[in-house]
Amino acid sequence: MTPNGWLQIAVFFLLVLATAKPLGALMARVFAGERTWLDPALGPVERGLYRAAGVDPAREQGWLGYTMAMLAFNALGFASLYAILRLQHLLPWNPQGLPALSPHLAFNTAVSFTTNTNWQSYGGETTMSYFSQMVGLTFHNFVSAATGIALAIALVRAFARSSAQTVGNFWVDLTRATLYVLLPLSLVVALVLVALGMPQTLGAYVDAVTVEGAKQSIAVGPVASQVAIKQLGTNGGGFFNVNSAHPFENPTIWTNLVQSWAILALAAALAWTFGQMVGDRRQGWAVLAVMGVILVGATGVAYWAEAGGNPILAAQGVDQAAIALQSGGNMEGKEVRFGVAQSAIWAAATTGASNGSVNSMHNSYMPLGGLVPLVLIQLGEIVPGGVGSGLYGMLVMIVIAVFVAGLMVGRTPEYLGKKIEAREVKMAMLAVLILPFCILGFTAIAAALPGPQEGLANAGARGFTEMLYAFSSATGNNGSAYAGLTANTPFWNTTLGIAMLLGRFAYIVPVMAIAGSMAGKVRVPTSSGTFPTHGPLFIGLVVGVILILGGLQFFPALALGPVVEHFQMLAGRTF
Repeated sequence: MTPNGWLQIAVFFLLVLATAKPLGALMARVFAGERTWLDPALGPVERGLYRAAGVDPAREQGWLGYTMAMLAFNALGFASLYAILRLQHLLPWNPQGLPALSPHLAFNTAVSFTTNTNWQSYGGETTMSYFSQMVGLTFHNFVSAATGIALAIALVRAFARSSAQTVGNFWVDLTRATLYVLLPLSLVVALVLVALGMPQTLGAYVDAVTVEGAKQSIAVGPVASQVAIKQLGTNGGGFFNVNSAHPFENPTIWTNLVQSWAILALAAALAWTFGQMVGDRRQGWAVLAVMGVILVGATGVAYWAEAGGNPILAAQGVDQAAIALQSGGNMEGKEVRFGVAQSAIWAAATTGASNGSVNSMHNSYMPLGGLVPLVLIQLGEIVPGGVGSGLYGMLVMIVIAVFVAGLMVGRTPEYLGKKIEAREVKMAMLAVLILPFCILGFTAIAAALPGPQEGLANAGARGFTEMLYAFSSATGNNGSAYAGLTANTPFWNTTLGIAMLLGRFAYIVPVMAIAGSMAGKVRVPTSSGTFPTHGPLFIGLVVGVILILGGLQFFPALALGPVVEHFQMLAGRTF
């Protein structure tokens, strides 16, 4: 560890914090229906879309109608993307003549992008045509992110309103999230990335002759536009197989900074939007503080674990110290351009958010370094989580924390002037149990059957971690991979696809039920006996509930994977 490394971490988080308020304020105005500086250009487009779709923007929906509209939209989106992938060889913008995807890979990919997961059981530049990338995948990069934002805003309205029967209009929230938030920001970020050297072309791949005289095909394409929305929408994945470790997808340290900022920017800003919309900005800062405490701590642990290097190599006399000629630490699987600190930042950010893109290979991390991204996914990806999904996941945890606090002091739990009763707690626990049910259940099936293990590159604890990470990533709608697993098989594509569907939609339904219940409650003003939910005590309580709940659910499984690997390493055994 070096002062320079800690300085990089500090500057990055300060940059995210600095943009949280302006972006959060913009989104608060957008979803309150207030006029913004984008209205002159985008207002006519928005109204035209409503007319074309037959949507009355003034007509709001109850929680059930809102949820059914969301499910219907995503079902149609899945079907259209599946068709595109199966018919890829017949569609335009395919200069390489790439074939159609197999049924099980098309299912997995269509589910993945519909659920904002972007798990990839394929190599991007060798599997997807430009049409599939731009029309199929990019569309879902926008609307899956917009869906998450819309659902979060619906839940926020439920807390903000008093005795209400509606939580908004899904079609309006989806449209405004896309038009006024994701589209303009993606355009700006894409232009910045192009200016910094990232390719953006519809031309065919470039053929080159190497120094040895061999012929090499260099993949290019509309990279910058895909990268911008994949990061801002916490979609993850990548145009190229190795994601943001590829020199075309992440050419310099500046593109690395822009992309890592984009992963967290909107998810962090939504915490400020929450405070603004409920009429108490302190509540938004408290939520952001909970997210920040866990994420900064996790980044620090990952940096410490990786900067320390591998003790097995140290015992053999390998110099892993940080000096002017080498960055030091465990550099296996990391880009020399970025070093340990930037790799640790990205690993924590991409799994603290439901992003999934990588600029280093998590399977090459030290056991405790690799434990960090795995734990961040298993906590529910709420620090700050995906755009929208992180906020509504955090509010579910707050409901549980408030309930626990009420039990401790013997008072009826309240949050933002509304009583938290049995129905809300039951729905919150139902949502929370989705993760261990899918992650542990599917991992147990894969570990018990001989067939799935044939795709593992490693045996023992490391192989178990690879399986556990795969189902954690799928259920958490993250999309990153621990590597070492060949997932493009019928078993893995099917089971991971099911895990993605459950992790997204089985979680959303109880969350929206909470929204409907909270919207109908009377919001009463705070009094001297009200437990404050914006101070350090409450922040510490929520952090404790998140960590303890995650520990109780997943520590036994983690003990069989990364924890065992750590002690094997200390004993001088490789893995």
